[in-house]
Amino acid sequence: MHDVPQAGDATGFRRWPAPPAAGANVPAARPRRQRHWRSWLAGGTLGLIVCAALLAPWLVSADPTAVSLSDVLSAPGRAHWFGTDQIGRDVLSRTVYGARVSLFVALASIALAGGVGALLGLAAGYAGGALDAIVMRIADIQLAVPALILAMVVAGAVGVTLPNLIVLLALAHWARFARVLRGEALTLRQRDFVLLARLAGVSRIAVLCRHIAPNVAGVFVVLATLDIGSVIILESTLSFLGLGIQPPLASWGAMIADGRGVLDTAWWISLAPGLALALTVLAANRLGDSLRDRLLPGNRAVI
Repeated sequence: MHDVPQAGDATGFRRWPAPPAAGANVPAARPRRQRHWRSWLAGGTLGLIVCAALLAPWLVSADPTAVSLSDVLSAPGRAHWFGTDQIGRDVLSRTVYGARVSLFVALASIALAGGVGALLGLAAGYAGGALDAIVMRIADIQLAVPALILAMVVAGAVGVTLPNLIVLLALAHWARFARVLRGEALTLRQRDFVLLARLAGVSRIAVLCRHIAPNVAGVFVVLATLDIGSVIILESTLSFLGLGIQPPLASWGAMIADGRGVLDTAWWISLAPGLALALTVLAANRLGDSLRDRLLPGNRAVI
């Protein structure tokens, strides 16, 4: 292609654009390096939070459920780095153990939602017909109801236990997996390698497992990573409202709720779990964006 001349100057002659300087590609490379650095920072932050959750018994010595009436509302200090709450429980210990609960609930619910959603979405997209129509209409109904309202209604109806909470959160997130992976299956079933496998006599289940499922693994990983933050926020919201993790287990949402009435005098009760919640969600979302850029470089509009 020929260069397009720019507008003429005062003399009436057209000026051709100047050749690019030797270091003209440096500004384009800098944002890429910045994204790479931010991705490593997000991954490192999330990794530290996961390690703190796994090593909680060795990182903190205080019992998160131990009550000490002599240390009620103690300010942060040497004895209690993040202070204590209204009944003398160590806030740092409860924040670290709350990470274990939040991450376990998030990973378990995402695994359940992703497994069910992927199975239904791939089957509906590949088989089509009545199965596709039924699955997608159910997904549309679920997506039409806000996740928080759905969770509150179901939690009030079936009660709140840890297994019920995991199933409840999975119920609120499976439809997104089903819809996105169904679209991927619709595209892949028209590809040559799938058509050739069908002509060779390979069964539909074998085609789905050997050819379609491996090609949507990247989409599944990105979806699961991006959903970590939303699941943790939903679980914390339910715990904040009293419909999530129940005492004596520590939960970030319940800790924030405990401190809302004494923010003017004991601000540290809500500050520590609030910061932990914000850092975890930001790190998970940033890591999900980075994985999307790497695993789906030419298909970012899918998610």
